[in-house]
Amino acid sequence: METVYITGHRNPDTDSIVSAMAYAALKNALGQREYRAARLGSINDETKVVLERFGLQPPQLITDVRTQIRDLDYDTPPTLSAGASISRAWQTMKSDKISTLPITNEDGTLYGMLSSGDVANHDVASVRDPMFRGIPVYNLLSVLEGRVLNKGGEQKDAISGEVTIALPVGRENLNFSQKETIVVCGHQPDMIRRALEIGVNCVIVCQAEVDPELLQMETETCLISTPYDAYRAVRLIGNALPISSICKHEDLVSFHLDDYLDDVQEVLLQSRYRSYPILDEEEKVVGMLSRYHLLKPRRKRVILVDHNEKAQSVMGLDQAEILEIVDHHRLADIETTTPVYVRNEPVGSTATIIAGMYQEKGLMPSEKMAGIMACAIVSDTVMFKSPTCTQRDIAVANRMARIANVSLEDLGKMIFSAGGDEDKSAEALLGTDYKEFHIAGHNIAISQVTSMDAKALLERREEFFSVMAENRSRGGFETVVLMLTDVLQDGTYLLFVGDEEAIRQAFNIKGEENYAFLPKIMSRKKQVVPILSALWG
Repeated sequence: METVYITGHRNPDTDSIVSAMAYAALKNALGQREYRAARLGSINDETKVVLERFGLQPPQLITDVRTQIRDLDYDTPPTLSAGASISRAWQTMKSDKISTLPITNEDGTLYGMLSSGDVANHDVASVRDPMFRGIPVYNLLSVLEGRVLNKGGEQKDAISGEVTIALPVGRENLNFSQKETIVVCGHQPDMIRRALEIGVNCVIVCQAEVDPELLQMETETCLISTPYDAYRAVRLIGNALPISSICKHEDLVSFHLDDYLDDVQEVLLQSRYRSYPILDEEEKVVGMLSRYHLLKPRRKRVILVDHNEKAQSVMGLDQAEILEIVDHHRLADIETTTPVYVRNEPVGSTATIIAGMYQEKGLMPSEKMAGIMACAIVSDTVMFKSPTCTQRDIAVANRMARIANVSLEDLGKMIFSAGGDEDKSAEALLGTDYKEFHIAGHNIAISQVTSMDAKALLERREEFFSVMAENRSRGGFETVVLMLTDVLQDGTYLLFVGDEEAIRQAFNIKGEENYAFLPKIMSRKKQVVPILSALWG
């Protein structure tokens, strides 16, 4: 079954993480596909506390959904050991109707590549030069369907020599001047005796019995019988060599399962081979890649929750297949190639929408899942003080709390005391809940830190301004804004660098300072971004 990733936005907050987890749990409970919650960044301290409170692990981290080798319908041909015979390789190619074989070491890692052309070249070369070195006796017996007849032969593990066919002529013409010879003969006792006396490397007797007297001779010659005729035996001897003797094993081009298609295509354009081995994370061969596999790639499937803006989504989204979008933000710029299911509702938390979907499907969430959904709603609505909060958020949060047997007030205290903001660097705080927006041609970045003592954070404003200026320059933003939202004061300290006059005008800020307290401003989505959109729209 293909995995469908359910993911929230980059720099995920509690609502983003919980919504992905809850929706994946709902989908899997309905038995449709294999759904997997994912995250696009590190979880913040608040989310970590929430998950630990209910004994849950954070979702899988993904950083890119571009198409990878593992997403293709690549071939999975058999693999052969480098020590297997050439004959075995050729039989495998014929039976599987393939022209290339990956050759492996004993542990399954790549040794080399063997093509039908390599086998053909070897056959032609062996006719011109029938000199073979290091043929394993086991391989030779296998291809000849033969057996060793004498004790001396049983002591040999490999044989070498020039192949000679001994014709049935007179004894006076039996000149075996070299011991490194492989003699092929029939029922020729004198020929066999002479070869054994000289001590040639091997004698192969074709379609004939050997006199028992010859079998008792003290010799190191390997005496083998085969049911094949001499012509066929000679052709098969060369095919008993190990594949390692003819396969290509240097300067190999290979790919890994996690390689991205974009990168692979560039390599293929510069290479002349028809197919390439695919390796897993342990460098073991798992398949073969050919150019035609790239024609119809299988895209990764994703469901987006708590966002619908490309700049906030996962890298490579244009190569993925978006199946659904479940969100509570304004509609942005994500495009799809086919119609998709979109559920966008004006509530304070995506978890509120997903909790409602549980009810629609007639499925009650588990205590743990209900508990983290209650936390997500409390977090995203700032304990129901945010202007994005609706009566429905409050009702759903209370229901989830009842299922989980927890107190919303206790959850709120746990959530908004979890940050440990005083111990974090300014850069870390700015990245905790960070989003980029493109509004009427203006590029802006807005971070939000929700705390029960934002005034203490304000004292570190010079640190924040320094980091914000660096982020503005590095990211090419027109303006960078930081919201220090205070749960107890029911408002936000707004810090800003960049187009300062525009910010002062938008929020009616007097004076020359780069910060101001904005009473009742709690929501980036429903208060800050709409005001800026109205200003620049």
